[in-house]
Amino acid sequence: MDSATILKQLKLQAALMELHDENSFKIRGYQNAVFNLDKSDVDLMALDLKELEQLDGVGKGIAATIFEIATNGISEAMQQYLESTPEGIVELLDIKGIGPKKIKVLWKELGIESGHELKEAANSGLVAKLKGFGEKTQLTIIEALEFKEANANKLHYAEAEVLSTEILEVLSAITLVKEASTTGGLRRKLEVIDKIEILVAGDDFDQLEEGISGLEVFTQDVANSGPKTWRGTFREHLIPCEFTFTLPDTYIKDLFLRTGSTQHLSVPVLEKNTLRMLANERSFASEQELYLAAGMDYIEPELREGTFEIQAAKNRSLPKLVEMDDLKGILHNHSTYSDGKHTLEQMATYCKELGYEYLGICDHSKSAFYANGLEENRVKDQHDEIDRLNEKLAPFKIFKGIESDILYDGQLDYDNDVLASFDFIVASVHSVLKMNKQKATQRLLTAIENPFTTILGHPTGRLLLRREGYPIDHKAVIDHCAKHNVVIEINANPWRLDLDWRWVNYAIEKGVMLSINPDAHQMNGYHHMRFGLLAGRKGGLTKEMTYNALSMEEISTQFKKKRDQAKANA
Repeated sequence: MDSATILKQLKLQAALMELHDENSFKIRGYQNAVFNLDKSDVDLMALDLKELEQLDGVGKGIAATIFEIATNGISEAMQQYLESTPEGIVELLDIKGIGPKKIKVLWKELGIESGHELKEAANSGLVAKLKGFGEKTQLTIIEALEFKEANANKLHYAEAEVLSTEILEVLSAITLVKEASTTGGLRRKLEVIDKIEILVAGDDFDQLEEGISGLEVFTQDVANSGPKTWRGTFREHLIPCEFTFTLPDTYIKDLFLRTGSTQHLSVPVLEKNTLRMLANERSFASEQELYLAAGMDYIEPELREGTFEIQAAKNRSLPKLVEMDDLKGILHNHSTYSDGKHTLEQMATYCKELGYEYLGICDHSKSAFYANGLEENRVKDQHDEIDRLNEKLAPFKIFKGIESDILYDGQLDYDNDVLASFDFIVASVHSVLKMNKQKATQRLLTAIENPFTTILGHPTGRLLLRREGYPIDHKAVIDHCAKHNVVIEINANPWRLDLDWRWVNYAIEKGVMLSINPDAHQMNGYHHMRFGLLAGRKGGLTKEMTYNALSMEEISTQFKKKRDQAKANA
């Protein structure tokens, strides 16, 4: 039990209260408490009841609930709500596009108690006939349910990496296991993982299977396992695990064949011979030796997608991929001025402690009222504090940025005089996400044309496994960024990883620089930089094309040049 788990339970309790028509004032109290506590650093497990009552936005009732959860694992009220609510209804509370009130109508008027029943009712048109719903809401529900079904039991790469590391540690303790490694999409570092694939080398496959199945942490799916493949699950996790057995002598071959995508393995490299054919012809001591035999440079696992890398390796022109040590600063971060958890000074001090030269602070702009966006007077207050902190933390520097909302028509939400007061502007879409491809693309093109736009933030607005991004013409957007000297963000948050790595190489070809930005709302968010780096590397990103690989002096010059040009053209 930790603070995050407590807040998750409080949030669910608030939703269940709304579902059961509790007092709206009481519900709002719970929602506000969750919002305030989520932005704080407080360890709820470490506080007694009186200390909980003193927290901002937490009264005696909510404090008692928190204390009860911390002590017993669940509140009595929550237990009662769960007992009186079908399990399927609780699961529906996670569906995007419908809230507790609409779910109650579906439950009480149509007798729906599961996602399957809801999908059937929506597909038959029953949902649209309900008061307050209609065809549009019905379509939203169908799309949300289909999206959830398609992504069931999948994990973000960041979660899958932690899980696979734990599994490899367990396997390493089995004496029969000679070697083991992740393979497939996990080794290629795809953004979403649908199964944990691990290659296991040993001399006796039957004993390997028995050794794995004999551990309590593994549950075997006997019906779908085979002589060389163990399938099942690990601990309480629902994502499928697939362990493929191989002999120590064939480990390198199978590691290679089970890592590369089908396209990567199927491209002819020696006359008509593919990499797959070459791997099956004879043994190799390493993957490096295999690529050398094919007359190619070694290709890092994350690049093995069958896109640009084959020809580049044959031409000996593979890019030197960007490394963490190449990154000199962290751009696009939030503080308590908007919806961040830590103060500006805390964010800056920790960034400096991590060894970076500079921090770009980009709190939300005024249109993001839901995120405590900055009105013009608060912009000045923040800039004054940045000036004071820059004196205190020198030579480390905080750059004055803003995440300016791209409005419906593509305009930014400050006047030019305010935009000119910042060192740089990250322009992002946060609202009105339901647009067709033409309108969504034009919206971004207009924002890119604004002379103050420095960086285009999370271009599609996607939330992996939760929300599809809005449809855009990536080529048109990237071409326009090239024309107007606008950098594109690779949002490093594991939920986003947007710009998608599949478009990174095209951006590089067009001369568009990319900025690996964590979009950090707390100090620990800086550590997401690594996942943005991995996404960039998958697309062939180099140090030279990475915006925040520029030194503090270099990026200062870039910011000033862009701002001076904007002022001249505004």
